[in-house]
Amino acid sequence: MAERKLGIFEKYLSIWVALCIIVGIVLGKLLPELSKALSEIQYANVSIPIAICLFFMIYPIMVQIDFRRVVQAGKTPKPVGVTLFVNWLIKPFTMVFFAWLFMTIIWAPFISAEMASQYQAGMILLGVAPCTAMVLVWGYLSKGNMGHTLVMTAINSLTMLFLYAPLGAFLLGVARIPVPWETIAFSVGIYIGLPLVVGYFSRKEILKRKGRSWFEGHFAPYLHYVAITALLITLIVLFSLQGEVIVRQPLIIGMIAVPLLIQVFLIFGIGYGISKRVGLPYEDAAPTAQIGASNHFEVAIAVAVMLFGIESGAALATVVGVLIEVPVMLTLVKICLRTQHWFPAKGR
Repeated sequence: MAERKLGIFEKYLSIWVALCIIVGIVLGKLLPELSKALSEIQYANVSIPIAICLFFMIYPIMVQIDFRRVVQAGKTPKPVGVTLFVNWLIKPFTMVFFAWLFMTIIWAPFISAEMASQYQAGMILLGVAPCTAMVLVWGYLSKGNMGHTLVMTAINSLTMLFLYAPLGAFLLGVARIPVPWETIAFSVGIYIGLPLVVGYFSRKEILKRKGRSWFEGHFAPYLHYVAITALLITLIVLFSLQGEVIVRQPLIIGMIAVPLLIQVFLIFGIGYGISKRVGLPYEDAAPTAQIGASNHFEVAIAVAVMLFGIESGAALATVVGVLIEVPVMLTLVKICLRTQHWFPAKGR
């Protein structure tokens, strides 16, 4: 895989991200009809405009993966074990704790008990929906092992099919949680399956026609800018869809965001720490920790809407998870890049 370096575009990515967030919020406020039209283009609660953006974010990564490394990654269970342990035995329960602490104690004087209960529910639904295919983007920017990232993301998505409903029902104290099978299947297929298949066959064809030197020297470098541009467009679309909510309820958004931010950094720290403890190289440790920190917000939103309604506090809490996802994960990417020296080099 071609070496990944941060150029001018990436070095000032935080500035571009901030500008895109502002542009998105302004568009959502000034052109609510456009935002509404975009939000209605969906299938199984998955936004088609976002899906298109994510394809152009993830395809440039998939096409650069040497799929022999994916096979090798499948033979190394340690990163997968750490990922599953953090995602299913730690993350849901810390989320329950922070949801309870902030919504029933710290923020209790400012919100009603009924709304506090709904916000808690939405946060819990986020906590039991770990990892999206966007982890492939974070792993790539962190110079992680993309073979391992792909394997771990796929296994985590499959695990969610079996554990999401019973664990969510247990933590929410409800008899039964509806499993959004269509949402899970469609999001996994469109976010992972389609870019994976297109990436595999296009890589094979390009290498056959042009050779590895042309692929790595001319083709791959430009793909990086395609992925970053798609990421920025995704931000504009995401924040335009929620611009009205942010402007109308900024304090509530902030109240929900605080415990979610603490949760993300805590889970990342736990995953990163365990990875170091068990001797994972940096290339495996970075995506292992990032998978735990990320959330599958499409599934969480779908279930919140099914259980509580589209205008509910639970649905709003899951939307806040969407709003903080990209800026926070980019911060974690920077932390990873600056702490590479904490881990042994690959192959030592």
